[in-house]
Amino acid sequence: MLDNNLIQTTSSWPFVEIRKLLKERKELIKKKKKITFQTGYGPSGLPHIGTFGEVARTTMMINALNHIMEIENELITFSDDMDGLRKVPDNIPNNEILKKNLGLPLTSIPDPFKKFKSFGEHNNEMLKEFLNKFKFKFIFKSSTKNYKEGIFNNSLIRVLEKYEDIMNIILPTLREERRKTYCPFLPICPKTGKVLEIPLVSIDKKKGKVVFDNEGKKIETDILNGNCKLQWKVDWAMRWFTFDVDFEMYGKDLAESAILSNKICRILGKNPPNGFAYELFLDEKGEKISKSKGNGISIDQWLRYASPESLALYMYPNPKRAKKLYSEVVPKTVDEYLENIEKYPSQKLKDQILNPVWHIHNGKPPNEKIVMPFSMLLNLVGSSNADTKDILWKFIKRFHKEINPKENKILDDLTQYAINYFKDKVEPNKKFKRPNAEEKKALKNLVNKLKQINQSLTPEEIQTHVYTVGKENGYEKNLRDWFKLIYEVVFGEENGPRMGFFISFFGLKETIDLISNKIK
Repeated sequence: MLDNNLIQTTSSWPFVEIRKLLKERKELIKKKKKITFQTGYGPSGLPHIGTFGEVARTTMMINALNHIMEIENELITFSDDMDGLRKVPDNIPNNEILKKNLGLPLTSIPDPFKKFKSFGEHNNEMLKEFLNKFKFKFIFKSSTKNYKEGIFNNSLIRVLEKYEDIMNIILPTLREERRKTYCPFLPICPKTGKVLEIPLVSIDKKKGKVVFDNEGKKIETDILNGNCKLQWKVDWAMRWFTFDVDFEMYGKDLAESAILSNKICRILGKNPPNGFAYELFLDEKGEKISKSKGNGISIDQWLRYASPESLALYMYPNPKRAKKLYSEVVPKTVDEYLENIEKYPSQKLKDQILNPVWHIHNGKPPNEKIVMPFSMLLNLVGSSNADTKDILWKFIKRFHKEINPKENKILDDLTQYAINYFKDKVEPNKKFKRPNAEEKKALKNLVNKLKQINQSLTPEEIQTHVYTVGKENGYEKNLRDWFKLIYEVVFGEENGPRMGFFISFFGLKETIDLISNKIK
């Protein structure tokens, strides 16, 4: 356990939210002797980073809780897989299968990937697989299973009992046309199996029966055991009621829905959970990331280019500020992760708790010497034409003989991530500058200077020589243009590594050959 004064004063947001939760639900938690967290997932498309963000951030809060008190807690990850498919996602193969089955519950649609019994099951398994990659502890719950196995039956009867009160909450928020047909219950058509959104004719609260008007034909059905599901705002409240949920975070776009679901949960007879509305994730164009569009960067892409921990770090700061999520943010995020790992051991405890890696690693970040930033490793991949980890490690060990892949796991993983990212994202976009006569002369002078110095010089001493050559060749007033010239000619980019460090690491002879080949 952490010092109580530190727990009560730290501004780290997971602790702030847990303190709020423990204070506002003190009596409820004391009575239950348990805290239940929940996250929701709509499996109409493949799992995306927004889903990961909810689970990662909630897990950070649970980690904070475990440092405050010993109490049973659980994290439910709920899949609304009984929802009817309304539109075909853009990023799914064999989508003609989905087109033929619009309106059916996701767990009743054949799997277009041909791996599982249904589209819903496929997406559920993808969700569980990628959450397990991050070693999250969660309890998976399926909407279909809970409806069909009767887990929701008592709650559904309660919804029917409070039908008029619920309608009084929902109807004022709807357009006039929608009010005429709205019903919180969605029957499953006995003939087609589709989730129907049709007007209610009558209800029998004692028998739990409802009658609907399906284009002039009456459908009478039992509300229990999966014969009906609930409209989602009512469904959300019903889950909270059923599972005694204490906390759930959700995207800002669901804030108004949360207000209605809170009211419905109270009507059903329980206090709604504490909520936390986070800002949305955006793609490079500033548009909301959508699981049906597949825009932004996917989980699989991030994990090809960087570690799970770096993605968790991206989720930590400022949850109430919108974040752009696309592949170009990966290198910067990785370097931030490395910087936080590097400074953690020398920080005081109060600062360590504000360090994102404390929350990512539950108070036990890895203790590994950080040899180089990811951006430097990317330049090394390009300069050495390395396409395997072994080639990169040969360069690394030339100047860091004391380190090895087994003891430096972070760096070892980074070597493969750097190769992947460079091949996919950097190399295709490189634009090498062809220097004019004056620029070529300046770079030749840099080569000559490098031939005169010794490999034993420190990176800062080498950097000073690079500065001097720039000043002597007309860049004394703007050294940034000097380095920009080097980067564009040598690396094919406007920005690059600190040259003294790069030359020291890559090697004097290798750097001389690299520049000489570019200015032939």
